[in-house]
Amino acid sequence: MTAPQNPSSTAATPAGATTTAPADYPPSTRAGKGLFGVAGTGDTSGFGGLVRQRPVTDAPPRPFGGYLDEVHDALEEAYPQFGEAIEKVVVHRGELTLHIVPERIAEVCRVMRDDPALRFELCSSVNGVDYLGQDERRLHVAYQLTSMTFRRRVRLEVAVSPAAPQVPSVTGVYPTADWQERETYDMFGVIFVGHPNLTRIMMPDDWEGHPQRKDYPLGGVPVEYKGAEIPPPDSRRTYQ
Repeated sequence: MTAPQNPSSTAATPAGATTTAPADYPPSTRAGKGLFGVAGTGDTSGFGGLVRQRPVTDAPPRPFGGYLDEVHDALEEAYPQFGEAIEKVVVHRGELTLHIVPERIAEVCRVMRDDPALRFELCSSVNGVDYLGQDERRLHVAYQLTSMTFRRRVRLEVAVSPAAPQVPSVTGVYPTADWQERETYDMFGVIFVGHPNLTRIMMPDDWEGHPQRKDYPLGGVPVEYKGAEIPPPDSRRTYQ
């Protein structure tokens, strides 16, 4: 038995959709609502009720707690340029994030790896984030470092703008960052200066744009499903 068809309903424009999506996005609030900040779409997935807290950006008071103070103080002692290289320190949910001046990221990583009091031997991941509408330097790169000696973790983060997306490569310090920097370049357009072979690894070499930037068009094609035609994503939702 097939579901009844209603051609008029398939042609209706969902409430809240705009013709210029995904370039338009809802205004920033203290707590965004919904999975993508959508409103008025009649979403029945359950994601529309989510409330997303904005990330903590204020410098926390000392002590941070646990081993976080030891890591902070050990880096400050081992790296004389600490005050010039560290933009801010964030502690959230028991995790330490050090925001680094982009030009200093490779230097900081080398100290994090080699200093006997730190010993962060492994860079387990390098990934990009696009804070469109929240930060002028909207393209962030996060480095997850692990100390197998002391069983500790710390996050380093740098921020650049789309107009000047250059960041020094850390492959000379952490060889594991090789393919991860390539993926971040491919998806976000961050250029890792000094990388031995910075190429696309997911999209074709002649592909234009970087698909995980939030102002990248969603595109897509209409899909017919059980007699109903589902329009492409960029014509039925406004994404944030």
